[in-house]
Order: sequence, then structure tokens, then C-alpha cells
Amino acid sequence: MEYRYLGNSGLKISEITYGNWLTHGSQVENDVAAQCVRAALDAGISTFDTADTYANTAAETVLGEALKNERRESLEIFTKVYWPTGPGGKNDTGLSRKHIMESINGSLRRLQTDYVDLYQAHRYDTETPLEETMQAFADIVRQGKALYIGVSEWTADQIREGVRLSKELGFQLISSQPQYSMLWRVIEPEVVPTCEELGVSQIVWSPIAQGVLTGKYKPGQPPPAGSRATDEKGGADFVKRFLRDDVLERVEQLGPIADDAGLTMAQLAVAWVLQNPNVAAALVGASRPEQVSENVKAAGVKLDSALMKRIDDALGDVVVRDAGKTAELAPKGRVA
Repeated sequence: MEYRYLGNSGLKISEITYGNWLTHGSQVENDVAAQCVRAALDAGISTFDTADTYANTAAETVLGEALKNERRESLEIFTKVYWPTGPGGKNDTGLSRKHIMESINGSLRRLQTDYVDLYQAHRYDTETPLEETMQAFADIVRQGKALYIGVSEWTADQIREGVRLSKELGFQLISSQPQYSMLWRVIEPEVVPTCEELGVSQIVWSPIAQGVLTGKYKPGQPPPAGSRATDEKGGADFVKRFLRDDVLERVEQLGPIADDAGLTMAQLAVAWVLQNPNVAAALVGASRPEQVSENVKAAGVKLDSALMKRIDDALGDVVVRDAGKTAELAPKGRVA
């Protein structure tokens, strides 16, 4: 495992970070989730990412239980706030001071820790003044409940304004958590250059494009039983944008490239995002411990420019690069 600094800070995190979206508390049993966390620790992963909304708070509880006997100082635990939790009442969502303050306390209780290393705004809240949100984050940092602040799926302009306010209020906004993969490169035109300028790193989710870049989905064939594309709890909605024959035919061309690199297609996909110098970590999940062991083999892999060009040539025009997608897919108001 290799470790990278997160943004313009002294915090180092494992470049493969374990995330438990769509798994803990929903897809897999708790004992299997604990085995996956154990596999991550054994592989040198020290950074764990979750959110209060995952499985409506159950994912945080499962992760807290799995990590409770580990040395806290050796871990970096990340969580997030924005999406609805609990019964979904009028103040159970968004980035108001009320919701943030209540949410951090709930997250710490479920995670069985006194603080999180990184507390992230899971989306931008169009219904709360940004000044209110950032003041609440500043207070949480001063209270010692979070060490650093990050955001997820914010536009370049939103990140710039967030960083400005964080500096005025005396805390560090050091990370952005966007979707990023060989197939989904919408952060490259605007978000990445802005973050490089401001000292903000990317912690990217879905580097394997919801499993599409493993090669398991075949053109002209139904999705394999038990795959993300058949999961109606949420995974199917995210993966369907990639399940077009033209995309899948292009993805098949990555197989020989992965073979030449001595990697599986999944490892190639994770290694690819880590070639971007603004990426501090790739988030990987798992429903089986052996998946963790396989994914971590992408750590430390260097892909030369010729191989990177072969990947670009193979995927061609199926790659999504439109910077406007971040704003287009963002919630236009709080989701109840």
C-alpha cells in the first residue's frame, strides 16, 4: 500500500480507500462486512469512507463495530452529511446548521469514535446559505469532532467559494469526492484544475464504473445474476448509463491492455484513476474479502504514457467528458 497527502494538508491516507456504500447494512451480512474490513486492514488500507445516509445510518454502525478494536490513531475515518436520514423529516436533510450539528453527533455515536478525520458535504445545498454551512463546519472542527472538511460532487465554482470561506473561518477544506473513471471524466476540464490551484485533492468514487470496467457485462447479453445492474436497492440506477452495447464493446477492448500490464481489468481501472496527480485515493467497496485483496494490487502501479494512450484509443468517444454533468446531476433542492 502507498499513502498520499490529502490536499494541502499534512494528513496522509491510503491511496486505496475502503468505502461501504451499497454494501454494509444492506447488500452483505454484518459478519461478511467485518471480514471485508479485516481484509482491508490486512492489505494496508488505513482509510475508511462511509456516510450517514448509507443504508439509512446502518452502514456507519457496521463500520464502527468492525473497527472498534483497532488503534484509532492508525485509522482515517471519513463520513458525510446531506442526504435524508431517519424518518426523512423537514430538517433531516441538507446542510443547515441544525442538520449538520445533529448529524455529526449521530455519526460519531454510530462509528464509536470521538472524531472523524474528514467530514464531507455529500452534495451542495441550494436551500441553505453557504455561509451558514461553512460556519457549522468551522464550529465542528473547533469542537474537535472533525479534523478536516471535504465536499462531494460540488462544481468548480462551489469548491472555490467553499475554500474561500473556510480560510476566512480558520479551517481547512481539503478534499472533493466525485465520480471518476476511464468512462466518466467530467471533473477533468474544470474541477481538477481548480482543485490543483486551491490545494484540494480528489477522493474518487466508482473508479470501476459500477463494475462495468471489470468486463463482466457483455454486449447483447443480460446482466449477470447478482450483479450491481440487477440490484434494485440503488445500484441498478447508477450503472445503467454504461450498459449500452457501444460502451460495452469498447470496454472489451481493454482486456488485452490489462493483460499486457499484468493486471485484471478491475485493477487496471483503479490504477488508471491513481495516475491523475490530483487524485489522493480511489474508493473501492467489496461484498467479499477476496475482492479487497484483488483491488489493492492496483496500489503503486505506474502506467506509462503509451499504455494510457492505448486506453484512450480503445474507449474512444464513449468517454463522458462534459464538465456540465456535475451541475446537471446535482439535486436542485433538498431531497426529502
